[in-house]
Amino acid sequence: MRDLSAYREVALESFDDGSEVRLRPVVGQAYHPWLRVQGPRAMTAAHPVGTRFLAQAKLTDRLGGEPYLYVYHGDPIVVLSDAEARKFLAEFRRGRI
Repeated sequence: MRDLSAYREVALESFDDGSEVRLRPVVGQAYHPWLRVQGPRAMTAAHPVGTRFLAQAKLTDRLGGEPYLYVYHGDPIVVLSDAEARKFLAEFRRGRI
């Protein structure tokens, strides 16, 4: 059973890194956009590049390696509109003050 307290809401976006479509945190959150994200392939395969998602993710390092965000493959995929993404990021910024 996974520890749900280790997960937090994170806005992610898909991008083409030149060799494959990957996920990264959206700018304006606690995580740097260069932080690697491991998530369900359905997030990148079923949606166009640039799609934003709201996901439950946890920071992990898998046995002392490089840290990355992990999105559980069994969670629902939530696509964010531009307005929803802006609202989520604004709420995140207000919560940090």
